[in-house]
Amino acid sequence: MAILWIFLALLVITLLNVPIAIGLGIVATGAIALTQGPEFLVNLAIGMYNGATNFPLLAIPLFILAGAIMNASGISRRLIAFASALLGFIRGGLSMVAIGTSLFFAEISGSAVADVAALGSILIPAMKKRGYPVTFAAAVMSSSATLAVIIPPSIPMILYAVMADTSVTQLFMAGFIPGIIGGLGLMAMAYWFAVRYDYPVEEVFQLARVWQTFKEAAWAFVLPVVILGTIFGGIVTATEGAGMAVIASLVVGLFVYRELDLRELREAMIEGSVQTAVVMLLVATSTVVGVYLSEAQAPQQLARAIADFTQNKWLILALLNVLFLILGLFLHSAAAIILVVPIVMPLVNQVGIDPVHFGLIVTINLGIGQQTPPVASVLMTACAIAKADIWEVSKVNVWFVGVLLAVLLLCTYVPAIPMAPVEYFYR
Repeated sequence: MAILWIFLALLVITLLNVPIAIGLGIVATGAIALTQGPEFLVNLAIGMYNGATNFPLLAIPLFILAGAIMNASGISRRLIAFASALLGFIRGGLSMVAIGTSLFFAEISGSAVADVAALGSILIPAMKKRGYPVTFAAAVMSSSATLAVIIPPSIPMILYAVMADTSVTQLFMAGFIPGIIGGLGLMAMAYWFAVRYDYPVEEVFQLARVWQTFKEAAWAFVLPVVILGTIFGGIVTATEGAGMAVIASLVVGLFVYRELDLRELREAMIEGSVQTAVVMLLVATSTVVGVYLSEAQAPQQLARAIADFTQNKWLILALLNVLFLILGLFLHSAAAIILVVPIVMPLVNQVGIDPVHFGLIVTINLGIGQQTPPVASVLMTACAIAKADIWEVSKVNVWFVGVLLAVLLLCTYVPAIPMAPVEYFYR
């Protein structure tokens, strides 16, 4: 019952256009004051501080900053040039370039919004200029940006690992195969559109052109290999790897490509700080909600109620998929993870669902949520760049969301697909 009241109160506050982080703080404060007494409110500040200073969470601002610096260093432009040389000969080549570049950029940014903002500002106008429908251009760019939260490093995965007390490194490893499958599936859908509506071929395939653009983008490929390689190799933690990413991006931007000046560095740092502040405020206020729910035994009560209904873990996964898909309509991924994961983890552990497997399922679910209105943060960003109506874009995007749903079902019910690398390297 406590969970229900908190969700209803949070829904009302959200409908009043109060930011979700502030809403969480209001709900937590009210719940503690009403049930435990005002004298317990003195613990709120300590709880918020402890929640926001969890060591693995330091990886979030560092990866955000690294992505912003790399984008300001001209890496996006070099990745697009290489993808165009490699895939531009296929019909609908620019859509393939958008998806292919997103696959590469996903290993740098960790954020779907950063992906669509960095790449979409270049590729969407280029696709419009080449005669692609604006709705198609926005849909392809939006859906392919979701790959950034599936392929490591992934900010939602880091958040989930902290909330579920599981391994960030294993989650990163589990994301590789689903991310590649998703990218290939999106390319197949884009090709179907290109053949049906006769979209253009961009350029003739030339091996010399591929090699030239590869050399120009070489540092863009080396950085994630080094950073992720040291994380997966157990040399550094994800947080230390994020610190390496910042240092490496500065070196590349300032001394290799020499396109990063102090003004752009300042803007990148401001952008990283703003994005970090949003996430950390969510973490801090949601920690207080989590403390209240834990003391009220709400997660355990929910676990018992569902376990009394069924012990079949596959049916429970189906119910949780539906829950997170619905939450994705109304909550940003960080808010959904922070608010819901601590509540459902007792149930997940009770029925024997691997927390790493479940973490990937949650990540894909909420990646899909970034494509589905009314919140749809990634879709809205793409539509803003394209100057297109969100509902018209959604009519095209539904086909690409269908591909992501297929990936979700595949990973849910064939766990060997995402978990095979994890089992081989870590268990």
